[in-house]
Amino acid sequence: AAAMAGNRMQKTGSVFSRTRNLLRIGVIQKPLWFDVYAAFPPLREPLYRVPRPRYGKATGVVPPILYREDEVRAKFYKIYGSGPKPFDLSQPKYKSTCQRFVEKYNELKEEGKIEEENLFEETGKALLASGIILQRRGTDKVNHQEAEARDSVLRLQLQTVLEELQEKKESQEEQTPELRETQKENPSS
Repeated sequence: AAAMAGNRMQKTGSVFSRTRNLLRIGVIQKPLWFDVYAAFPPLREPLYRVPRPRYGKATGVVPPILYREDEVRAKFYKIYGSGPKPFDLSQPKYKSTCQRFVEKYNELKEEGKIEEENLFEETGKALLASGIILQRRGTDKVNHQEAEARDSVLRLQLQTVLEELQEKKESQEEQTPELRETQKENPSS
């Protein structure tokens, strides 16, 4: 009967007004909070308001927001990665290696002594001189010649392991008939 008297999905009226109406018709018992709410009503009654539909054409998509140093940051993370140690966010004045790189890059750029093409590498050298060591990502470090030499060594090792396995297998197959003959001759052993 209570479900028919008031539906929570009905957005007309506040919780107080719907509870008051249910009390009048005797469907529910008085809740503890009812007298307090009646004695101290809020300044503005909390009513559900249906959001008004917006007419007209939707505005355009938010354009991408890029800062000048975003390109430098992207190149830094591509070449150097995020670095060996994590960010220390517990210190309010902490600056990541990337942030230091960007600041040094902008400083050198403002001086104007270094050409734009060499600025990135010169910034890395300047940070190295100040004691900040930058390590390139693992994939960028390896030379193709070193990779080829390593691959040839691995192929040789793999080939020798396969040959040893093949020899073991052949020697076991040769021993198996001999064992069968000895077992036939001495069944008790």
